Amino acid sequence: MAIAPSYMTRVLRLTLLAPEIVEAILDGKQGPAVTLARGLEPFPLEWEEQHAPSR
Repeated sequence: MAIAPSYMTRVLRLTLLAPEIVEAILDGKQGPAVTLARGLEPFPLEWEEQHAPSR
């Protein structure tokens, strides 16, 4: 089964999430608003900006 390059690129961006956010997701503490679809949307690359309230 082949994976589309565009999908792979979007998923690999998740590796740029701040460690605290990744831990919260893995611990189930991030809340129901955090979904894969939302995670694939553009987000700031700077970890400090990722913790800022949603626009």
